[in-house]
Amino acid sequence: MGRYYNGDIEGKFWFGVQSSSDADFFGVEGNINYLNYHFNESDIPRIKNGIKECKKELGTRKKELDTFFEKNNGYNDVKLVEQTSLKEEEIKGVLEWYARLHLGEKILECVQEKGQCRFNAEL
Repeated sequence: MGRYYNGDIEGKFWFGVQSSSDADFFGVEGNINYLNYHFNESDIPRIKNGIKECKKELGTRKKELDTFFEKNNGYNDVKLVEQTSLKEEEIKGVLEWYARLHLGEKILECVQEKGQCRFNAEL
């Protein structure tokens, strides 16, 4: 069982890594019933800043994780430690930034294509 978001963009929050309110990071706060998000073109600078911050936090690990996930259909801590330079105690924090980056990129792409991005996130 997982927590999903749906609307103009859809996906599943990463289990044990990503909170349902992760899109708050990009400058629009969800509302309490679900988390309802509405981004528009005026939010693009904040979305881009969030993406930039994610990439800064990830540094060279982004490319390493991109390669890992291209080769693997899933992950667990053991696989990540064996196939990347990550240490076990770093995994949760690094994956949180990586998952957040992917959410931000989806939001940005949606706003750029449609002029807005609306979605609900399960709590």
